[in-house]
Amino acid sequence: MLEPAIEAMSREKLRAEQERLLRVQIERCAHSSALYRAKLESVGAEPGDVRTLDDLSRLPVVTKEELREDQFVQPPFGTFAVADHAAFREVHPSTGTTGTPVITIWSEADVEAITKITARTLWQFGVRPGDVIQNAFAYGLWVAGLSCHYAGSRLGCLIVPTGAAVPTQRQIDFLQAVRSTVLLATPSYALHIAEGLLGRGIDAEGLSLRLGCFGGEAGAENPSTRAKLEAGLGIDAFDYYGLAEVGPTFASECEAKAGIHFAEDYVAVECLDPETREPVPEGALGVLVFTHLTREATPMIRYWSNDYARLSTEQCACGRTHIRAVGGIVGRHDDLVVYKGAKFYPSQVEKVVRSFPELSDEFRIEVDAGGGMLVERCTVVCELRAGTAEVERRVLRALRAELGVTPALRLEPIGSLERFAFKAQRLVRL
Repeated sequence: MLEPAIEAMSREKLRAEQERLLRVQIERCAHSSALYRAKLESVGAEPGDVRTLDDLSRLPVVTKEELREDQFVQPPFGTFAVADHAAFREVHPSTGTTGTPVITIWSEADVEAITKITARTLWQFGVRPGDVIQNAFAYGLWVAGLSCHYAGSRLGCLIVPTGAAVPTQRQIDFLQAVRSTVLLATPSYALHIAEGLLGRGIDAEGLSLRLGCFGGEAGAENPSTRAKLEAGLGIDAFDYYGLAEVGPTFASECEAKAGIHFAEDYVAVECLDPETREPVPEGALGVLVFTHLTREATPMIRYWSNDYARLSTEQCACGRTHIRAVGGIVGRHDDLVVYKGAKFYPSQVEKVVRSFPELSDEFRIEVDAGGGMLVERCTVVCELRAGTAEVERRVLRALRAELGVTPALRLEPIGSLERFAFKAQRLVRL
């Protein structure tokens, strides 16, 4: 472990430290943020009423829509910024893939905390001093690239800052030329790089790559996708998670691959029922809600992530005690599809598609334009490498078994679907 005194802290001691930090954070937010003062007042609470993690449930959640509205009414940073403007150092908006970006601020202390936490996540899956990290996470306004760059440098690694804008063939050139040992990217882009290696006749085993960690979208936690990443790149593949508003990179798998570890000294993690917004039992599926314990400039208090997961506080085989999302992130609430009474996520379709060698790694799910989660028509679109009508029948049977319903299936020639360097858009509303 990079910081064993923190990572293997007993649950009792960890909780006590979280609650100490929480009391300070709530007092700061109540004093300096109109948005959070209003949240407390809406339930008749004073800052001193929130003293334990259980007390958090008294407060309303904060949604991305609220933050957007707050910044629209009070531009440019809204009223949820807590630190004085003189402490601001970096501006980082959310990706904007689901609406107007929300601007968050990093103070100098926040940059230090994010670098420290991200360094821990890199160490968890095996990065060590002297590694050559090819960082194909996007730079610029998508902050995973920047946080991993800072953290890799902190660990004593050589950083190859290709980002996501460098063409795939150039990514491959750098893998060979500088002998990169670690690749960071979205799962979709990593699979596209693997496809490029195959197209150029390059044996992945001849590269120096040994590790890859993949986030920004679902994928690496999926057994079929993980297997393709590992075979196509000749690596050990790990899952990564973060949110621009919260992390941006604050949870990764360890070498046990038993779920992504959250940095609980940085955030308090809740898992709530999407309808009642009450806590679900440990191991049950719910929406993740995050509360910053140490963020200085723009802390999130009970931020509703829209991401579904199953949490476990059981100590991991690696010895770490911080809470884990077993199986990674199941899906986003916005991506839930309800078709003929069955509910499923794009990650379930991914699991099926990438288990067939006759299909490429690319796919999309086309649904009608009726709006909302309930759809009348649903078509899974894949690329066929080789095969006959028998492949189509097998894929449909596998989709039925996984989803509980049989969508329409359309097989296209290789190269028909768009390749993504950034977040892949799997669900398309026609």
